[in-house]
Amino acid sequence: MDEQLEVFLKSFGKKIKEIRIAKDYTLDDVEFHTGIDSSDLNKIELGKTNITFRTFIKVSKGLNLHPKDLLDFEFNLDKE
Repeated sequence: MDEQLEVFLKSFGKKIKEIRIAKDYTLDDVEFHTGIDSSDLNKIELGKTNITFRTFIKVSKGLNLHPKDLLDFEFNLDKE
């Protein structure tokens, strides 16, 4: 995985975790609402996995958010 993608996935996962904690949800709560295993959710939050668009939508629905809200974080997209 290239470095820029790794940074993006970690930032994305951090955003999901911040939202989950702000809503006072556990990983098990999100698993219940999304059908995504809590261990997989943990990997997403840690930026250790690249998710599909289907999973992205499931997570946004499970957190009761518009998908764009999951991408509301700073990230540099400049080409190297």
